[in-house]
Amino acid sequence: MIEEQPDIPAMLRVGDVIPDFEARTTHGPIKLTDYRGRWLIFFSHPADFTPVCTTEFVALARKADVFEKLDCALVGLSVDSLYSHLAWVRVIQEQYGAEISFPIVEDPSMAVGKAFGMIDENATDSTAMRTSYFIDPQGIIRATTCYPYNVGRSVDEMIRLLTALQTVADGEALTPEGWQPGGDLLAVPPASMADIDDGEDWFCRKVTPS
Repeated sequence: MIEEQPDIPAMLRVGDVIPDFEARTTHGPIKLTDYRGRWLIFFSHPADFTPVCTTEFVALARKADVFEKLDCALVGLSVDSLYSHLAWVRVIQEQYGAEISFPIVEDPSMAVGKAFGMIDENATDSTAMRTSYFIDPQGIIRATTCYPYNVGRSVDEMIRLLTALQTVADGEALTPEGWQPGGDLLAVPPASMADIDDGEDWFCRKVTPS
């Protein structure tokens, strides 16, 4: 639940500061501002005890150490109650041996999902909700992804995108198509004619990561 309705724009965009809220979770009450100072992926799923969501959470649990090494926290959300979340987490651990170590927010009124644009404000259910916000340590949204209810996310792609965002966070380089961690980067293009040299690749120049 949102205790105080935040002033959230009609659509959250890359570059916006993520609004704050306080809610009950499987790890107790949290606020998004609790995660300032580190990266955060705040993501929604349509419902507990559903096939696609279960595979996503098992994969996230098994890659939890990777996110931890990247200093990135995870916070999940769905319309289910806290007690449904707790029961589902227990079943996932018992059946798949995967421990869900991150909090899951309850949102039975869909207040958070609607406020954050994770579901349409006029929706009567959560079937369109599979959205992820990649948030930097200052609370700024750096990327978003949105999938339909019947297509699962790739946890490996979440990790790749997170690593890419961290790699170019200082503004000194860009990542090319299909970039993988450790791969060559692209130089930031010149800002004026005076900065262009005689090389034919001045507009698309690879650089080796330091």
